[in-house]
Amino acid sequence: MLRHFQARSDQPAAKADQPSPGRRARFPDEVRGALRLLEGALARKGMSPAMRVVGKAEGLVAASYNVHKCIGVDKRFDPGRVAAVIAELDADVLALQEADRRFGRRTGLLDLGTVERRAGLHLVPVSSTPGGHGWRGNALLVRGAHATHVRRLTLPGAEPRGALIVELSFATGPLRVVAAHLGLLRRHRILQAAAILTAIAEGEAMPTLLLGDLNEWRTGTGSSLSVLEPLFGPFGQPLPSFPSRLPFLALDQILGHPRGLVSQLEVHDSALARVASDHLPLRARIDLAAAHEAVQAALATAA
Repeated sequence: MLRHFQARSDQPAAKADQPSPGRRARFPDEVRGALRLLEGALARKGMSPAMRVVGKAEGLVAASYNVHKCIGVDKRFDPGRVAAVIAELDADVLALQEADRRFGRRTGLLDLGTVERRAGLHLVPVSSTPGGHGWRGNALLVRGAHATHVRRLTLPGAEPRGALIVELSFATGPLRVVAAHLGLLRRHRILQAAAILTAIAEGEAMPTLLLGDLNEWRTGTGSSLSVLEPLFGPFGQPLPSFPSRLPFLALDQILGHPRGLVSQLEVHDSALARVASDHLPLRARIDLAAAHEAVQAALATAA
């Protein structure tokens, strides 16, 4: 990559007040797009974020949070601080990424006792490792529901990536939750998204959430997530959640099927969240009752 930004020794140097058009053209499209997003984030820095409050009376709350192995932007390992952010979210369904050690025995890094006391959330047992929290770093915590079916899905690609597919039983009906952390390479994310869709299609028709760090900030046809749009689209305005101190990349997502399941999506931007991890959490309202009505209507139409 460095060679794209170095002047060749046999070319005359560009004038200081006239940037070289040729050199500017060498920036890949994705880099130019990221730079534009960064410029916008810098322009917004210092402005008070317009946060919408997702009220508990309006339905369930779902959230997604990459906890970065409980290491904050200050390089401190502090599970208690992460637990405090989780309590701020007041979620009924919470997908976590990087909740286990990456190497070795893959044991869990959260203080589950503190999380349960402060947030009322219980870990869905999915790990095959004693002391582990999740599957390839993905963990799922719930309140007011129990899991009726759990599947650990291995995702294609060079990295050890996976997704959890968990069917939950709430008082208002079942909800399928897919918690995922997709890969760093675009071609792998396309394959991983397709694998998730295949796994969903193998199950019963029910309201479905897909949430996690999907590692994609592009939108439109250039996005590796466009394969998901027939089921989970149309996608809304991307919400930057990374990096936590100056978010300008929308790497984290909460997507729902049918349309209307997810609403009032927001970035949880608190003083504690800005330092506890390199990602900010996402939070959304879930209207499970209305989603069940839509699913039943679609099944009746297809019959």
